[in-house]
Amino acid sequence: MAVHAHPDDEATGTGGVLARYAAEGIRTVLVTCTDGGCGDGPGGVKPGDPGHDGAAVALMRRQELEASCEVLKISHLEMLDYADSGMMGWPTNDAPGSFWQTPVEEGAARLAELLRRYQPDVVVTYDENGFYGHPDHIQANRITMAALAMTALTPKVYWTTAPRSMMQRFGEVIREFGADGQEPDPAEAAAMAEIGLPDEEITTWVDTTAFGGQKFDALAAHASQGENIFFLRMGQERFTELMGVETFVRVQDTTGAAVPENDLFAGLR
Repeated sequence: MAVHAHPDDEATGTGGVLARYAAEGIRTVLVTCTDGGCGDGPGGVKPGDPGHDGAAVALMRRQELEASCEVLKISHLEMLDYADSGMMGWPTNDAPGSFWQTPVEEGAARLAELLRRYQPDVVVTYDENGFYGHPDHIQANRITMAALAMTALTPKVYWTTAPRSMMQRFGEVIREFGADGQEPDPAEAAAMAEIGLPDEEITTWVDTTAFGGQKFDALAAHASQGENIFFLRMGQERFTELMGVETFVRVQDTTGAAVPENDLFAGLR
């Protein structure tokens, strides 16, 4: 079970493992917490701009999510359908019904029902900072950990992350394929360099190179979102080269499997 904040998060962070384990015959469950309504509208219209219709964007993104799930062969899609909170500091953070404003106990209770229904052996979500500080990612972590505490289940639990070495390569690729040939903002580049963890702190490295095409196509299903165009611009081969290993920190385990490991199901097979 992967617990993600928005449509398209499943493709960027876990598209490889979802495709890989589906190919092995393992049931894969995606829980998407928000409707994605703070995403780009048709033609790249941004939230707050004239013509941005959050309800229409949410419907479009639901269709894109379903297409992505088809590509990744995800067994079950569950939508919690909270309102997208937008980036940290946006007025939408405070909107009634936004995921960020939802009491953790409420979201956790709904997720706990899904945990009991599906009985996952592995659960994946974000770290406590939501990987890069997005409020909906942070909230996804909070409700996941709270939901697990509400159940008697003891799955292996992982938080997505990225090795600092990869983030350095990512910065080089941004300079190569940057938007409209522009150099990235130095402050953004510096912030990106701090995302993720030192390589030695990562417990789990899963090679998903063989599924790079599926991961690329799943992201392409979300092409309405401007931030994804960068990844698509580099082409499938370079995308797979950069994104062909997915990395995690194991935060709960009862199997005793040694780390570092190369399989989310190590100790369970």
